[in-house]
Amino acid sequence: MKEWYADDLAYIHDVGFADYAIKSAPGLLQILARAKISRGLVVDLGCGSGLWAEQLMRAKYKVLGIDISEPMIRIARKRAPAAAFRVESLFKASIPPCSAVTSIGECLNYMFDSSAGATALARLFRRVHGALEPGGVFVFDIAEPGQVQAGSHTRGFTEGEDWTVLVEKEEDTEQSILTRRIVTFRKTTQHYRRFDEVHRQRLYRARDVAGELRQAGFRVRTVRRYGSYPLPKNHAAFIARRV
Repeated sequence: MKEWYADDLAYIHDVGFADYAIKSAPGLLQILARAKISRGLVVDLGCGSGLWAEQLMRAKYKVLGIDISEPMIRIARKRAPAAAFRVESLFKASIPPCSAVTSIGECLNYMFDSSAGATALARLFRRVHGALEPGGVFVFDIAEPGQVQAGSHTRGFTEGEDWTVLVEKEEDTEQSILTRRIVTFRKTTQHYRRFDEVHRQRLYRARDVAGELRQAGFRVRTVRRYGSYPLPKNHAAFIARRV
């Protein structure tokens, strides 16, 4: 299996881009509370470095985190040692009976798995529905088309104390695919180590995703924020409940 979010990018994502997970957490916990889910197992698909898993553990939930990146899972196991974690594709992993399933940070858009796409997404929705207890919720967010202006691309960089990351983004509007070319530089002793990754995401329209969720048997609400934390532009979140 090709390595995604390799050691350096996993480290940089954890120390430099934690805001999304941390600021989403209060709103996500509110969603669980409103659904009267105060305990039980939460399965986190695309759990990354375990930032959300850590918040769930503090709130006394049991957690199973699943991610395709082994370096991310190594970080997660250190952060939330009482949780369970597995290195697997979220599109292929078995989902045990649970109270809730989450996927935070547009994880379902990623094309890391060759089987990823609209058909795989629909199958995943059915598997999640089958795993959830009656009244259980599936909460996740996606990136929609319009991440980059048609016919253009964007470039930017972010830096920390011992790292720099450069990202170039381009969107194929006909195929609805976003390509991110990522170059990381991480300090090791006196020198910086370079690593390159290319990430592709299939972009979905919120109304299409909501329709697939309803076909899978969910009652669905589409939102643009987790509590008081607004999602980025052209992103949508879904609160899908098994009735």
